[in-house]
Amino acid sequence: MPAPVRILSENIANKIAAGEVVERPASVIKELVENALDADATDIRLEISGGGRRLIRISDNGHGMSREDALLALERHATSKLRTDSDLEAISSLGFRGEALPSIASVSRLRLKSRADGTPEGTEIYQEGGKIRTVTACGMATGTEITVEHLFFNTPARQKFLRRPETEAGHVGDQMVRLAIARPDVAFSYTNDGREQFRVIAATPKERIQQLTAKNLPLAPLSGKTAVVSISGFFAPPEHARSTTGSIFTYVNGRFMRDKIIQHSIMQAFRPVLERGRYPLIVLFMEIDPHEVDVNVHPTKHELRFRQQNQVHDAIHSIISEALGSSSWLPKPDFSSKNLYTTAQPAISTHVESSDDQPGAKKESGIQQAVVRFMDRQQSAAYSSCETSPLYQPVHQPELAASKGFFSSLSVIGQFHAAYILCQSSTALVIIDQHAAAERIRFQQLRKSFFAKRIESQRLLIPESLELSFAELETATKNLTELANLGFELTPFGGQTFMLTAVPAVVAATDKKRLVHDLLEELTAVGKNSAFDTVVDELLSRIACHSVVRGAHYLEKRQIEELLRQMDETDFAAYCPHGRPVYHELPLGEIERYFKRT
Repeated sequence: MPAPVRILSENIANKIAAGEVVERPASVIKELVENALDADATDIRLEISGGGRRLIRISDNGHGMSREDALLALERHATSKLRTDSDLEAISSLGFRGEALPSIASVSRLRLKSRADGTPEGTEIYQEGGKIRTVTACGMATGTEITVEHLFFNTPARQKFLRRPETEAGHVGDQMVRLAIARPDVAFSYTNDGREQFRVIAATPKERIQQLTAKNLPLAPLSGKTAVVSISGFFAPPEHARSTTGSIFTYVNGRFMRDKIIQHSIMQAFRPVLERGRYPLIVLFMEIDPHEVDVNVHPTKHELRFRQQNQVHDAIHSIISEALGSSSWLPKPDFSSKNLYTTAQPAISTHVESSDDQPGAKKESGIQQAVVRFMDRQQSAAYSSCETSPLYQPVHQPELAASKGFFSSLSVIGQFHAAYILCQSSTALVIIDQHAAAERIRFQQLRKSFFAKRIESQRLLIPESLELSFAELETATKNLTELANLGFELTPFGGQTFMLTAVPAVVAATDKKRLVHDLLEELTAVGKNSAFDTVVDELLSRIACHSVVRGAHYLEKRQIEELLRQMDETDFAAYCPHGRPVYHELPLGEIERYFKRT
């Protein structure tokens, strides 16, 4: 016979609530620090021992609580932050459910000390496993101090899931960093087993970020506003990208959030300059009308829902993209004709003196001639068998010399393994990955054509059949029009078979079936819950990669010069569409140190 239905005891209900809210010591600290911030504290101090399992003590100088409020705060669903149903629809505080404190108290030995401003004394309450043992008066400054000891002492099963003290302390440190970045106007200190981990005073947002997570790194600002959201923040150059998402800090109305929509829009914006598997160091602050966002989704309050998620996604993407486009990561030094040969002179001066046919010739003329002869010798064999690529065809520009960009101003030395272009600037040897450079140029051309609805398509003389998986079949059927806009024409042929009748002209000579499968895989993985336009760049980068020559490919000097000229007209020219670097500089000083010349 089944057991009769009973109402759970308050103690068991609190332990269940604790299981939802209190996962580990870091969860306790998040809830208590957020309460301190809601109390308008300007100085918050944390002390832990044993990774937070033995002791957590949080002190603040907020407005504190009276005796009556302190006792009520330990009751479930007691809160000062909500009054009516309408308050729940526009939450502006960090805490609001009134569950955290009683939940923590139910699985620990908790001591709460608090004094409200203007009261003669404070109140001290001691609880064990959620049961009040003592309530006494105490002397203290205005504010609140909460001590949590022996976390999960009465729930041994939960204790087993905790990690080593060092691991738990690491989670606590990460949590404190996230909280401190959210409120740069508040001073924070964190001590672990008697050793101070960090102490920060009130600062600007940029100073706080550099103090805690971007030490000694340059940070570029970003800001923008739409009708839906106001965005500000900072990001580091892509060479400082990390291997995990732990370097992405996103805040909505002051609350740290890990949201798929936000993260996807960030990665979409950074995709042109980051390799797959790398994540930017970025701090993003978003301010949005509380009525337009629902944070009452999960007890941990790490998840949220936007009422207008597409508009938020697009706003984040466009504002970050604009900030990236205006950043100064690609150096553009002055490469005047005078400077171009300054560093070349020591390397070829002996050759000039021995090969100069006319004793009275000007030195600069002799150097230029020597460079040309050197380049001719390096590539004479390559030129005779060079396979010409349409991407590198020179375009006559009579005024180019008057306004050369960074790449155009480089002095070309030659090719290395028919895959890398060797150039020199006034201060460095510059090595360019010609495939990555060509891929970036082609991607930019395709992107421009796509948004102008002018991608050139070429019909196949003999259509090719494609056997699709069920997932690919659903994706292809859903995106036939969008794929046509990319230049691919697919016609249903029954069952799981499609006929490929046209492709973009730039990939007509490549493995077209493999490319279509790659595009459908990309759309299947990313496009299920996203609009097509959010994955266009990934698709275009795939097409660009398939369309340019891979491996060894000899280029004539004029083709190299055209490639460099087009690089100067390309956004994010320092990176291929997949985020790999296009070029690398070896400074002259570094080379001289290697050869022990300095």
